[in-house]
Amino acid sequence: MTKPFPNNPLLQENYAPVMAESVAPDLVVAEGELPEGLAGTLYRNGPNPMFPPLGQQHHWFLGEGMVHAIEVQGGKASYRNRWVQTEGYVAQRKAGRRLIDTSFGGPRAPGGEELPGNVANTNIVWHGGKLMALDEGSSPVAMDPVTLDTLGKWQFEGKYQGPMTAHPKIDPKTGEMMFFGYMAAGPGSPDISYQVVDAAGRLTRSDMFKAPYASMVHDFITTDEHVIFPIFPATIDVERIMKGGPVIAWDPSVRSRIGIMARNAGVDTIRWFEGDACYVYHPMNAYTSHEGGRTRVIADVMRYSRVPLFPNADGSKAPPELSDEVAQLVRWTFDLDGNTNSYTEEPLSDLGGEFPRLDERFAGLDYRHGFYAARRREAEKGSPFDTLVHIDLANGRRRSYEPGAGKFVMEPVFVPRHARAAEGDGWLVTLVYDKARNLSDFVVLDTGDISKGPIARVELPTRVPFGFHGNWRNAA
Repeated sequence: MTKPFPNNPLLQENYAPVMAESVAPDLVVAEGELPEGLAGTLYRNGPNPMFPPLGQQHHWFLGEGMVHAIEVQGGKASYRNRWVQTEGYVAQRKAGRRLIDTSFGGPRAPGGEELPGNVANTNIVWHGGKLMALDEGSSPVAMDPVTLDTLGKWQFEGKYQGPMTAHPKIDPKTGEMMFFGYMAAGPGSPDISYQVVDAAGRLTRSDMFKAPYASMVHDFITTDEHVIFPIFPATIDVERIMKGGPVIAWDPSVRSRIGIMARNAGVDTIRWFEGDACYVYHPMNAYTSHEGGRTRVIADVMRYSRVPLFPNADGSKAPPELSDEVAQLVRWTFDLDGNTNSYTEEPLSDLGGEFPRLDERFAGLDYRHGFYAARRREAEKGSPFDTLVHIDLANGRRRSYEPGAGKFVMEPVFVPRHARAAEGDGWLVTLVYDKARNLSDFVVLDTGDISKGPIARVELPTRVPFGFHGNWRNAA
């Protein structure tokens, strides 16, 4: 018999896993109507541990991945969810018990010593005819876009070996996908890989360089002209690890280092800028500006004062929930013609949050509209975000959607109203967890004014645990 999950905040409430895979072909539209023009699938990925941890320690980032899909077509919606069947998932399911612990540096049970650590739980991306489940330390796992059946590890026709970030960037003009991997030369190494694949998914570039120090590099940023590699002091120190210290730890004694390279240049041209110790899990967007005879890179990011969910370098523990740190949306400006390696920072909003998104047709370009999840109410147990925000970066004005007491939002995803719609004209789609019903809803908001509430609310047959990221794929 499987033992119960421990009383860990990140295994309780809506962080707890769901144990059933299900299909619901005709969902109830409980409020409003689904727009006729909304046709496609929202894919969402997140950690869903299949068995309890081996010990009492558990990290949210290390549960096995489960993908949820809500397909919308002709005013109707359907739902399906599936675990990502990585090698570790298959071996543990066959054994009927946990073999790989869900803590950083945790033990392996007999039979799990040689299993890859890929949990494929962080993002789900469609590119080059492939639906790819991603974590940030492994190769992608391909999945069938309709059935969500796992098709196997995908290595770009065998030309690339992981790790690959969970946050690749797709150029809206060329269709190219750019991505990186940290610890690319092995555990604890400061080496970063950088790859480019064309619109058809063929690898066209592969480079390697050394970062100033080894750290957890969750995301990066691209513009139509530049690539930005941010290195923050969530350090990975082999000597510290060998002494029994934490694998990933906050060490503010080292500064943030931001590397910038022209997309058509070599990695030997990366210019490193320096800033205060901070952490960014997710940028909103970036673009390259040519004004007044100067070239600048402008990057809008969700900035934390320290890395959440990880201990300090001296081993002292981080607070157990996400509410200990709130990220602020700020703008960094890098003057590529300046004679210093510093950069400027200005706040863009006084309402903090996470999971920033944009109209992806403007990824890497000058843009105006951004979206993110925030918290307005007092923090509750197991309740990260209760509000969605639409910010107009041209004037700082915000509109927000608050679903109400006991309801919590997840990452917003923007869908254009049609292919030629103006920037930001369309719908926000997201999932909302209703604590009273212990179920989740698929919610559609009109970006004309999200404060008016859902134009459609679709009831799902299950709750979707708080997870990480998702993306929309238009119907063929």
